[in-house]
Amino acid sequence: MTKRKFLIILLLCLFLTIPAVGVNQGETVYVIQIQGEINPAVHQYLKSSLERVNADPKARAVIIEIDTLGGLIKSAEEISKTIANEDLHTISYVNTKAESAGVLITISADHIAMAPGGTIGSAEPIPNTEKTLSYWAGELRTMAQEKGRDEELVVAMADVSIEIPGVVERGRLLNLTTREASELNFLDVVATDYEEILEKLGVDYENIILLEVPNRVRLAQFLTSSYITPILLTLGFIGLLVELFTPGFGVGGTVGLVAFGLYFGGSILAGYAGGGIVIIFLIGIALLTIEAFAPGFGVAGLGGLLAIAASIVFAANSIVTAITSLVIAFILTIVAAILLLKYGPRLRFFDKVVLGAEEKAELGYTSNYSRYNEFVGEVGIVKTFLRPAGTIEVNGELLDVVSEGDYIESGTTVKIIKVEGRRIIVRKID
Repeated sequence: MTKRKFLIILLLCLFLTIPAVGVNQGETVYVIQIQGEINPAVHQYLKSSLERVNADPKARAVIIEIDTLGGLIKSAEEISKTIANEDLHTISYVNTKAESAGVLITISADHIAMAPGGTIGSAEPIPNTEKTLSYWAGELRTMAQEKGRDEELVVAMADVSIEIPGVVERGRLLNLTTREASELNFLDVVATDYEEILEKLGVDYENIILLEVPNRVRLAQFLTSSYITPILLTLGFIGLLVELFTPGFGVGGTVGLVAFGLYFGGSILAGYAGGGIVIIFLIGIALLTIEAFAPGFGVAGLGGLLAIAASIVFAANSIVTAITSLVIAFILTIVAAILLLKYGPRLRFFDKVVLGAEEKAELGYTSNYSRYNEFVGEVGIVKTFLRPAGTIEVNGELLDVVSEGDYIESGTTVKIIKVEGRRIIVRKID
């Protein structure tokens, strides 16, 4: 190879590696979707997405597509600050609705776009105490001032005491449709898609990249939703209830643990709870297990119930949500318990608990239960705790008996009052 050819090849290589001068480097617009309940998982998703966007030298703008009924105030504040501090051109796109915490997120961007038929507002905090409302209204007002929005309109979305003539009367929360928001100059663009937004705002671009919402975020939002949480808790309590009626560890215990596992797993994914909350729950289960082998209902049982209830409350996104879910779960569990006691013996599943087969004489079975009739009126001592079934000792003989329904501690004196087939029924003697 001649020196001339070598120099030509070298120059070509250098030319290809040098970035072109004058070519538009800001040609990509990214879309980040914020949908469903606002929680810590959504904030982490937004942060990681923006880090990815900022790593692209061709990123020109970011569209934050919003469709939410709200969520945690703390998470909304963190998302708001993240968007407000972003150096790239940010555009909030309310596609359907931006309610409650979604209001603060929406006004944090440089521009606001709304789809036809969308709504924004109804940002009253829960619980709506004077202190909470004052703090939340201050956050909304501050962000509105920073972004040049009408602060009175924003605060009226959270405070029913705000009256704006011709817009909202005192005692009602402000909630604007797309048309109303446009007439009040609250938004910048009304558009049906990303392309129309960018065209009306005069943003030059070559590509639009939609960032996918991670499955863990979707799963966290699903498991912690106000509709699924009571179902999981109900299945958990019913599973434990069934386990009490069945010998060994079976379907009831498995269903209960899976349901509680999904409840706490969703809370951990959403950022509501950590490993410590799960430990409190397991301590509660352990205390109830101890109570199952101890007479009466004492400190262990009470402590177990309190630990389980506390872990459920701590793992929820709010105390109101947790208490509501617990009340619903307890009511449904009580109904399930009544149905199980009434119709359970008729179900094939309960053959594991109650022997349903008939031991007929023609099949070769013989019975010695008739001799138990001679024990009627006899007095014995309880040897194993009656719950209500257990064992007593009568004249040196151990008998399997059942009380009239009361729990009777070991060492208590009882009297056999009647025999019904294979059942020996006893009553406590005071």
